[in-house]
Amino acid sequence: MEHPQTKTDTMLLAIVQAQDAESAELALLRLNLHVTRLPSVGGFLGRRNATLMIGLPANLQPQAMAALDENCRQRVEYIAVPLESAPLPLPAPTPITIGGATIFALEVERFEEF
Repeated sequence: MEHPQTKTDTMLLAIVQAQDAESAELALLRLNLHVTRLPSVGGFLGRRNATLMIGLPANLQPQAMAALDENCRQRVEYIAVPLESAPLPLPAPTPITIGGATIFALEVERFEEF
């Protein structure tokens, strides 16, 4: 069943840090977008994330992207990397940038509600 005022023709999958998920979801809800939040885990660092599924009309994609950009920030964290030149495997703190949002925009061919 389509909502008469909107046509869902785009699906955004936004992978955000767990600590940004609440503010990102609230910002999207303020735009009257429907959001489904799924827990997820990053593959590289194994950190908790949230995957937000957002169905929307294509004309609202710029506003949704702006809301995600404003609410999902990058952070610098340190991981222990062994020093190659050390005789013993001594870990050295190495800064890495994590976070922000990774967003996939998918075209929706069909959408139904039961």
